[in-house]
Amino acid sequence: MEQKQNRKPSWIRKVLIGLAVVIVIAAGAFFWYANDYYKATAEAVEALKSGGSVTITETDDAITFAPDGEDPEEGIIFYPGGKVEAEAYAPLLRSLAEADLLVVIAKMPFHLAVFDANAAETIMEQEESVQDWYLAGHSLGGVMASSFAADRSDEVAGLIFLASYPSSDLTEAQFPALSIYGSEDEVLNRESYDEAQVKLPDDYTEIVLDGGNHGQFGDYGTQSGDGTAAISTVQQQQMTVEAITSFIENSRQQ
Repeated sequence: MEQKQNRKPSWIRKVLIGLAVVIVIAAGAFFWYANDYYKATAEAVEALKSGGSVTITETDDAITFAPDGEDPEEGIIFYPGGKVEAEAYAPLLRSLAEADLLVVIAKMPFHLAVFDANAAETIMEQEESVQDWYLAGHSLGGVMASSFAADRSDEVAGLIFLASYPSSDLTEAQFPALSIYGSEDEVLNRESYDEAQVKLPDDYTEIVLDGGNHGQFGDYGTQSGDGTAAISTVQQQQMTVEAITSFIENSRQQ
């Protein structure tokens, strides 16, 4: 009897040890994956310095690009792409701030927006001067921004996708949507993109940047699997800024 009683704890102990090993391996694999991310280039880091007509402030959770002068009534909350450092979007977002928009990029846990899809909520509460908020996101960031917009549609003035598409049904949304992607983008899943078109609101605009690719919306070097762009990063971002500011101007007039 004593031998049987000793076997049971021994069996349980082995199972628990096995589970612990699996958990440790899984955790290690996740942290390895999460820490293997795209980092901001030197040009992007330089764009994080206040000066000219833009003041930049940074916290543990976000980076704010504020145009100097009066507090703007329109703002953009930006969700970065998956496994891309938030700072990598500084050149693009600084240019939007120079167009008199308050722009805030959320820093995502592990550089993955899936871990904080509601980051926009805190930003909206902190920036009380902004009356109209536009949500924007690159790649995975756009997917998660659309999820927030679907749940809080009464607080969103518009939704902007950069090489992205919605995960939630937005057909009843009262705000307009803009989709921008590059003709040479080989990272964007076009099958998923096409299938998601039925989820977009009626007021929807699509712009294809001739010669653009997936990664050049940010400044983080060449993205694995991406197509070769026929235009420069600066050109792609200039075209993106023009498209976004035009979209907001049109929304303002409606």
